Amino acid sequence: MSDKKYSKEDCISLLKNKYNDLQSSGLSRYPQRSDFSDREVVAIKAFLGPWPRALETAEIKPPRDDGKLQKNKEKRIRAKRAKNSRT
Repeated sequence: MSDKKYSKEDCISLLKNKYNDLQSSGLSRYPQRSDFSDREVVAIKAFLGPWPRALETAEIKPPRDDGKLQKNKEKRIRAKRAKNSRT
């Protein structure tokens, strides 16, 4: 087993290289967790977050723009204000 330590840049290059390999072999899909070793998946998720966000960070998948991010931010703000008003 390799004891290689991954960096954020290594994780991004892993994703980009796998995506380029898939495209060159004629497959039109995003890299999946199953395309990587367990160790690589753990590193990617540790540095880049959940799989869809990791693909967005590596500029493989376009960022989502469904308003969810703004709604979540507003929800967190409301929750924090409610908590602070109770104390």
